Amino acid sequence: MLSKLKREWLTDPVTNILAGIVVALALIPEALSFSIIAGVDPMVGLYSSFIIAVVISIVGGRPAMISAATGAVALVVVPLVRDYGVNYLFAA
Repeated sequence: MLSKLKREWLTDPVTNILAGIVVALALIPEALSFSIIAGVDPMVGLYSSFIIAVVISIVGGRPAMISAATGAVALVVVPLVRDYGVNYLFAA
């Protein structure tokens, strides 16, 4: 188990770090735009995206796994925030 984790995390650190930077740079405008669409403070979008990214990096993601906001999420988030408030958004 430990050797598998070492192999996955330490095999190619340069590629992993560059991939993380690219994803982070792509995630910032996406998080800001979806928080504006949802009608919440943009910092809420940045914090939630950061937390999701950290949790997925620790727990372990899968190739082609979507672990951030998508266009379909905006369709659910806007009525949720409008009808019930930001607290229900955090729970969702």
